[in-house]
Amino acid sequence: MTTFASQTIHEMPLEVAQLRITRDLHEAEAALDEALVRQAQLLQTMVGARRETGVSPFLGQDALMRLLKSQQAMLEAGGELARVHGRLSAIAIETCGGNDACPPAALHGGPASADVEVSAVVRAA
Repeated sequence: MTTFASQTIHEMPLEVAQLRITRDLHEAEAALDEALVRQAQLLQTMVGARRETGVSPFLGQDALMRLLKSQQAMLEAGGELARVHGRLSAIAIETCGGNDACPPAALHGGPASADVEVSAVVRAA
């Protein structure tokens, strides 16, 4: 939406904006989960390498501690993203007049189903 003085111009239908936000939100949530999984794999690999190579059991301890701090930060980011999701759900109810006006796939489906609906709406717009 662009505002010039007191005139407001709507450049995008609300439904399109909502579908795009839903798609990107689901992608962000999936990316956080993927990062956590990859960090857990890295932790396992690091500890396994230390054990399997026969080096000191404390070698790289500082790196392991930093990795755990990174995982904690990701978990905290996930909590904040959950709060974003909750607020966006409330906004969807406010602006769409309830979930009935919102596409079911965007509310209950995964990122793939939201992407299909976004593509269809964008082509129609």
